[in-house]
Amino acid sequence: MSDSIAQYIDHAVLHPTQTNVDLAAACTLCDKFSVASICVKPSMVSRAAEHLAASSVKVSTVIGFPHGGTSTAAKVAEAGQACQDGAVELDMVVNIGRSLAGDYAYVEEDIRQVVAVAAKHKAIVKVIFETGLLENESQKIELCGCSERAGAEFVKTSTGFGFVKSAEGTLQSTGATRDDIRLMRKHFSRGVKASGGIRSLADARAFIDLGASRLGTSSTEALVLEEQGSGSSQESNENY
Repeated sequence: MSDSIAQYIDHAVLHPTQTNVDLAAACTLCDKFSVASICVKPSMVSRAAEHLAASSVKVSTVIGFPHGGTSTAAKVAEAGQACQDGAVELDMVVNIGRSLAGDYAYVEEDIRQVVAVAAKHKAIVKVIFETGLLENESQKIELCGCSERAGAEFVKTSTGFGFVKSAEGTLQSTGATRDDIRLMRKHFSRGVKASGGIRSLADARAFIDLGASRLGTSSTEALVLEEQGSGSSQESNENY
């Protein structure tokens, strides 16, 4: 891979406890490494846009995060406000319950309406499936079709905040898998974003080799320093 890993990264500032101080540090980091975008909580969009006004780093945010269960009207309003505040990329969560129920007409219209409001502001939409909570490949393929027909620019694996019970009964974070990237790349003609649990350069490169064109992670500094041969900084303990 000849391109810098940073060019693929949407750096996440999404943990509930992160403050404006954390945001300012993250904006400085993202500008230093020239990442693709910084993905922030909706309430932080305007501040991130101010910090990065002279930077090539795009401002992205999340819609219906992290469970996707808000109404379509709420997602549309949230998307419109985010665009007005300066976001140019919107990562929206599908309605997971409706997806599991097979109500794909609802899911597709939910996506379409967010895409429509984003388009008015020349913003793009990435659709988060939360693949670890889906039950089978056919559901993921159906969601690829919904996203394609609704006009989304990307499909995305995970929020980084989904959890499932392990065989031992402990909670485990769901995240990107190689099989999911292969499947999404096969069934969606535009961009694919791997997110959730990407903490090593080897994993990041593997996802890119499989067709991912964006990576969602909060381990940006560690990945870039590893690529530069400087060793890893302290690894993020966030899920995203």
